[in-house]
Amino acid sequence: MNLLVEGRIFTADPDAPWAEALVARDGVLTYVGTLEGARAAAPDNAELVEAEGVVIPGFVDGHAHLLGAGDALRRAVLRPCTSLAEIETELRRWAAANPDAPRVLGVGWVFSALPASTPTRQQLDAVIPDRPVYLDASDLHSVWVNSAALAELGITDDTPDPIGGRIVRDAAGHATGLLLENAGYHIAWPVMNQASDEERDRSFAAVIGAYHAAGTTAAVDMALDQHALDTILRAGRTDFTVVAHWLINRTGDPATELAQVARAAELAARHHGPPVRVAGIKLITDGTIDGCTAGMCQPFTNGEPGEMVWSREALEPVVLAADEAGLQIAMHAIGDLAVRTALDVLEVAAGRRAERGDTRERRHRIEHLEYVDEADVARLAPLGVTASMQPVHCDPAYLDNWADLLGPTRSARGFAWPEFLAHGTTLAFGTDTPTADHRALPNMFIASTRRSPNVPAAVPLRPDFALPLEQAVVHGTHHSAWASFDEGRRGMLRAGLAADLVVLDGDPFRDGPDALLTTTVARTVVAGRTVHQQ
Repeated sequence: MNLLVEGRIFTADPDAPWAEALVARDGVLTYVGTLEGARAAAPDNAELVEAEGVVIPGFVDGHAHLLGAGDALRRAVLRPCTSLAEIETELRRWAAANPDAPRVLGVGWVFSALPASTPTRQQLDAVIPDRPVYLDASDLHSVWVNSAALAELGITDDTPDPIGGRIVRDAAGHATGLLLENAGYHIAWPVMNQASDEERDRSFAAVIGAYHAAGTTAAVDMALDQHALDTILRAGRTDFTVVAHWLINRTGDPATELAQVARAAELAARHHGPPVRVAGIKLITDGTIDGCTAGMCQPFTNGEPGEMVWSREALEPVVLAADEAGLQIAMHAIGDLAVRTALDVLEVAAGRRAERGDTRERRHRIEHLEYVDEADVARLAPLGVTASMQPVHCDPAYLDNWADLLGPTRSARGFAWPEFLAHGTTLAFGTDTPTADHRALPNMFIASTRRSPNVPAAVPLRPDFALPLEQAVVHGTHHSAWASFDEGRRGMLRAGLAADLVVLDGDPFRDGPDALLTTTVARTVVAGRTVHQQ
């Protein structure tokens, strides 16, 4: 389809950030510049779009879990719940609306909503005693279950903890109903996430539709497995770009871990997109601060030491094998010890590349980086490592428990975007959906204000770390595309790139970031074709 778009256009192009009009022919931008020039360049059959608000590039979600996000749209929504009573109300509502579901499924609960920040099976038993209940935490690193679910999973007092995970137990040695890290991934998820191909197809269609309505035209899937890959391939969609990282599971057996890397290399050689391009691997090196499972150099304020899912000794051979295979490596690292460990092994990989004369650019990534030691912030840029971060995780409405566990000194340096930028690090923004809202505009609001889009009274963490809105949008479009080697295809509105663009019904650049809370997506265009219209 051919388009002539007229209006105020933010291009995210550092060489020409603003334009008056653009032209798209056969899905590709052929002109971006003045109104007069665009009218002269537009083909006679071009559809005219007169934008009342501002036009921006399609957002590129730099970190997402697509199938999980689609599943979450059909589960109990717990992230807005600020108390146990609200969680109980939502679970009762969902259970009543889904009487034939064999299990009650929910996602998004936060530790700070619970008494003493402690979830227990008894709390869920009091609400739903007759069906297994499985609830993913907002960060997807903890699963909260009731007694019926523990029985279904076969978890007893004698069940051993898996490597890189923990079945939380009380003083008497009984399972409390909280499964951390690999205890959730390897024990609960295979049961709670059982689905038919038809159900997975519906979930995928739902999340792509939701993304289009939110102005997002591409995403990086950060935990690709065989089910997700098969679903994406079956859909065969060309109206949404998926770049994916194959999840490497921590098994404790070096041979099986390296075999997973070899499998990722096979998939990367086979799948160049569309509908999916397999870029590399994903490693979850630690957990979360809220769950006291993030890898920390110093203990949390409650005395918990913080944990690494992947030790340095286990991590290094996997990273070296992936790097040698030419794969892009993405490492989840939230705590300062995890980030330091990730950087240490990436330095070894860089040294090995230099020794063998391998000059291929890797653009390895570290995901989240919620608390990083100041000495390590400067290490990313020289290694060419992208800081892949999610402003929505800095929503102050959900940070009380997070800040308490770090203490005032460490929490004051949380989500330190300007520090990374000051050292020349590329910053790529995403949402980590379904751990948080998939919509880009609230994400940009948090990035440019450090305030909560839903709880105005919440006190922002380090408001001086907020970024100018133009800069935040660049991190969520151009830089997210760059971080996946896609800057030659999308992420900016520049001649020669894909005509992936969003028309907003307002102009938050002119009216200020608060306008993001009332601005909506009037139209989303992918490769010149309108995929969403208000």
